[in-house]
Amino acid sequence: MAASLPAIRRALDERILVLDGAWGTTLQSMELGPADYRADRFRDHPRDLTGDPDVLNLTRPDVVLDIHRQYFAAGADIATTNTFTATSIGQSDYGLEAAVRDINLAGARLARQAADEASAADGKPRFVAGSVGPLNVTLSISPKVDDPAFRKVSFDQVRAAVAEQIAALAEGGVDLLLIETIFDTLNAKAAVFACEAVFAERGLRLPVM
Repeated sequence: MAASLPAIRRALDERILVLDGAWGTTLQSMELGPADYRADRFRDHPRDLTGDPDVLNLTRPDVVLDIHRQYFAAGADIATTNTFTATSIGQSDYGLEAAVRDINLAGARLARQAADEASAADGKPRFVAGSVGPLNVTLSISPKVDDPAFRKVSFDQVRAAVAEQIAALAEGGVDLLLIETIFDTLNAKAAVFACEAVFAERGLRLPVM
């Protein structure tokens, strides 16, 4: 079991733990430009990256870290990583499948840094939840009205994509995992299966929300 679980349980015995707030709208309000999303690493990337919030973990880590700090200053107990769409399936819209591990690893480490800073400042433990968000595909419904059996992806493909994300989040130091905002329960099931696969492979177990 995760080393942080006893601390989470002690904190829950004392108070309600508060999650941070919205990430997408916060980033949108900052009016970042194409250069913020590309930086040097993706300067010559062939696709438009503007609007991909997760790539900012690599290109504008200062922005991501500052948002984490602001949420902790506002009273949050748990930071959610800026990895809402950071699977190879989600990042395929931007052609960034090869950067998925780095995006998740950086996202976890930035949240971890902010959480540890806040904890050190006042002695109150803060925690990091690895955000595993929705996909741009569904396992339950065909996107073709004339072919109800058609699926763009398989259950195993979704499970593998989420497992890649979870493994990087765990390596980056998250305390728990948050499977969030998933409208398709079969997608959510694949995410849970991915958790179990990573836990078994790595000999660890993180709490899952």
